[in-house]
Amino acid sequence: MDNIETKKQYQDYVDKKSPNSPIIKNCFNAFWVGGLICSVGQLIFDFCRFRGLELQISNTIVSVILIGISAFLTGLNIFNKIGKFAGAGSLVPITGFANSIVSPAMEYKSEGYVMGVGGKMFTVAGPVLVFGISASIIVGIVYLIFNTQSITLV
Repeated sequence: MDNIETKKQYQDYVDKKSPNSPIIKNCFNAFWVGGLICSVGQLIFDFCRFRGLELQISNTIVSVILIGISAFLTGLNIFNKIGKFAGAGSLVPITGFANSIVSPAMEYKSEGYVMGVGGKMFTVAGPVLVFGISASIIVGIVYLIFNTQSITLV
């Protein structure tokens, strides 16, 4: 009984000390910042298509430019401020992936380029890459197995 009472006292203490987060405001900020990032990507895409580039090339250019901008802003410590303001709105688009690679690299650059930057660069993004590549291989094998009738040998 003493243990239950202690847990309740601790929970009351935590509730008093924890700040209430403005959920509606946070959702609104995430929505408009994420929408702004996606709109910038759409503008880049439309410009590429207007210039006569193919669909695949335009998609690649949009990804490269958004990743480059995100990495550059992370290096200037601006993206982290945007992330604090917008939360998932700035981290969910492709810009968040670039930020997750550049941030640890910047944090550990004092340990050297190989062991610091190279070693820590993929601490956050590494599992994403491993599971993404693994899942694509498994899906490819399953696709190959179930579509063997469509493969014809010449």
